[in-house]
Amino acid sequence: MKRFKIYINLMFLAVLFTACSSSDSDEKDLEKPTITVNYDDGFPQGCQELQRGQTYTFKAMVTDNLSLASYSLDLHHNFDHHTHDDQVTLCDLLPIKTAVNPLIYMESFSIDGDLQSYEIAVQVAIPNDVDTGDYHCAFSVTDVTGWQSRTSIDVKIVD
Repeated sequence: MKRFKIYINLMFLAVLFTACSSSDSDEKDLEKPTITVNYDDGFPQGCQELQRGQTYTFKAMVTDNLSLASYSLDLHHNFDHHTHDDQVTLCDLLPIKTAVNPLIYMESFSIDGDLQSYEIAVQVAIPNDVDTGDYHCAFSVTDVTGWQSRTSIDVKIVD
């Protein structure tokens, strides 16, 4: 019985110590980071045409209340007319077609330092031989606690 009382007292002290050791700085992050291309240097804008054989710098501004961790850029065809729940602008689409040689670009990057704002700037060359047509440009950003935001923009690749 004496051992049981000691065990109960130790458990009580452990719970009390754990409860008292937390502080206001341990508050949970409840805010997702933000991401936008809607500023003067943001690229691409909705329904913008990109020419094959050209190189473009894709730019978006990202912010977070604590600190940013990483971002990604994804360019993929939209020949099947799929949508994303986060699309900024819907554009007139060309007829549905089968991809033969589509542009597919997917890269992730880390954000070094303890930054609360950052401008994404990624250069992408559009090859001369990729399929022309409807594409999606999708930016994604993740903060240090794991929250993620994204935005998708309709673009077209043209001759």
